Amino acid sequence: MFHVKLPGHDAMARRADEQVVPTRVMLPRRVVDGPARQVAKRLMMALVVLAVTVFIVWVDRGGYHDAADDKVDLLDAVYYATVTLSTTGYGDITPYSDGARLTNVVLVTPLRVLFLIILVGTTLEVLTERTREDFRLKRWRTNLRDHTVVVGFGTKGRSAIQTLCATGLSKEQIVIVDPASKVIEIANAEGFTGVLGDATRSDVLRRAELQKARQIIIATQRDDTAVLVALTARQLNRGAKIVAAVREEENAPLLRQSGADAVITSASAAGRLLGLSVLSPSAGTVMEDLIQQGSGLDLVERPVIKSEVGKNVRETDDLVVNVLRGHRLLGYDDPAASPLQLTDRLITIVRASNDPPPNPLHQAVPRP
Repeated sequence: MFHVKLPGHDAMARRADEQVVPTRVMLPRRVVDGPARQVAKRLMMALVVLAVTVFIVWVDRGGYHDAADDKVDLLDAVYYATVTLSTTGYGDITPYSDGARLTNVVLVTPLRVLFLIILVGTTLEVLTERTREDFRLKRWRTNLRDHTVVVGFGTKGRSAIQTLCATGLSKEQIVIVDPASKVIEIANAEGFTGVLGDATRSDVLRRAELQKARQIIIATQRDDTAVLVALTARQLNRGAKIVAAVREEENAPLLRQSGADAVITSASAAGRLLGLSVLSPSAGTVMEDLIQQGSGLDLVERPVIKSEVGKNVRETDDLVVNVLRGHRLLGYDDPAASPLQLTDRLITIVRASNDPPPNPLHQAVPRP
């Protein structure tokens, strides 16, 4: 059951927990090499630069002077290239001919700069990565609108997202909010943008740009958390469609009063499906098929087309289950459902398609 408690020790403990959980937006990253592989690649590049420098010095060794024996052999060329690229420059080996000096200006100096860039590449990478990440975040906030915010990336949240993606919604239009960093990392790995934090807090939902969202799915583990999220979400966005899941059916009215447009009772729905499967296994199979988007039969919502206006519900090509007229949901056998009007929407059962068009006439009905 959902119980309301007066502020006290639990409230203070909860505020303390909220302070522990950091809040940040985590955009999906491209797959990059691991640290060991990156270090190995940079080391190989440095060795290539060193080898090129040694070759240049060795080819023009006659233009260099060694203070020790006045001759430059291969070891001296390696030594000179090493101290030159590292900017140590002891001065015991020096270029004295015009050709050697010109080669140092034109070739060796650029190689020295390249060598230093490779050595400090880690620091530069950190700085550029931070700048790049800030730019991506600003661009993401600017372009994001009419998206879907999913609170909770557990079993219910994943199933809802799979259904949305199966109907053509892109991953870029989905933002996941969850307080667990591991969960957000998994969401990032799957290509979703994640917001790390407690969704009952308005600042966390603002980071998910909830005020610009078209729909919100609340799939939390606790019913009291779902109520608080619905209250906060409705306060930030008055026009978004909010669909929430609860465990206990007695908490569904409270969630509707909190601002949810539709409430799915997960435990009751599973229990009804179990009971239906006992009474009629075939009927249970059909219901499970309807729940699974993209296979067998699908339950979809679509507008009435011009050729159907004025017709009886049974005269349409699709198998119509309900007619949505304004805010009224009429059954297929309701006399008021016929004739069809241009502003009506039809809830129909159709054969599933594996390749939905980008802007389909049939729009999947949200499911638990």
